[in-house]
Amino acid sequence: MSRTEYNPSPEVLERAARVRLLALDVDGVMTDGGLNYTGDPHEHKRFHVRDGLGLKLLQRSNIEIAIITGRNSSAVTTRAEELGIEHVYQGCEDKWQALSELLTRLRLEADQAAYCGDDLVDLAAIRQAGLGVTVNDAPGEIRQHADYVTLTPGGHGAVREICELILKARGEWDAIVAEFASC
Repeated sequence: MSRTEYNPSPEVLERAARVRLLALDVDGVMTDGGLNYTGDPHEHKRFHVRDGLGLKLLQRSNIEIAIITGRNSSAVTTRAEELGIEHVYQGCEDKWQALSELLTRLRLEADQAAYCGDDLVDLAAIRQAGLGVTVNDAPGEIRQHADYVTLTPGGHGAVREICELILKARGEWDAIVAEFASC
């Protein structure tokens, strides 16, 4: 399912246009999946700045953002605070359960959610969300179950690609580009 150019199917665009919540895994999606330890108890993560702008643009379009990750990390807490992400679930063993509970709390249906993950622990959420997404460097078993596979690897702007997909499907992207071009 590897692609060399952005060309989502009409079905993917239809699913993306319904999205009111984007939920993301962290390691392998928002980061490249590498773990850096310094010898002290602190873990360091590298986030891509373009992903952050994409998430802010989604928020401006009244799309909720959530982070659902299996690990606990102060770096995730800090990044979520910087981006104004209120829905942060760390230490989650069952990501679909966390997503399902969030959908109930937000009074949304599963088909109004997009979920992006990159490994087996994400598979149920990818399959149950209205738009299941994975990154192009995810294992084949994950890619085959996703509705959309990013062209960009995790941690290198894949989240931005997903944000653009949603905004383009909603017909909002051109106005956003025009707004920035006129500054």
